[in-house]
Amino acid sequence: MADVYNKAKRSQIMASIRGKHTSPEVRLARLLKKLGLKFKYHRKDLPGSPDVVLQRMKIALFVNGCFWHGHHNCSRATLPQTNRKFWMKKIEKNMKRDMSQRRKLRRMGWSVLTFWTCQPLTPSILLSRLSRSASW
Repeated sequence: MADVYNKAKRSQIMASIRGKHTSPEVRLARLLKKLGLKFKYHRKDLPGSPDVVLQRMKIALFVNGCFWHGHHNCSRATLPQTNRKFWMKKIEKNMKRDMSQRRKLRRMGWSVLTFWTCQPLTPSILLSRLSRSASW
């Protein structure tokens, strides 16, 4: 399927996509606050600058957009039909960088959790994933 936008409009749309404080990150932060957990946003001193960090539990949380991070078998991760080589290369590079950053964090003793924007996030799901990652 061809892109429904012309090049200029597509460029404008892609340029407007934010990298920090996205609505999925804000939703995660609200749930963490609701659970009474203290956290920091985007710690630059940690590999990958995790979206949210639970310092006391040593858990780094990433909220990944399915398209940008190549979520496997997800309809939101479908590559555009135009300029496919560029997008394949870009997404593969993102995925390799993600793996490398997570590996570095684990070597530093951090637990790493990834939340995908296509997956529902409820307090019970969040608590379950956090409890499996750290001893409270």
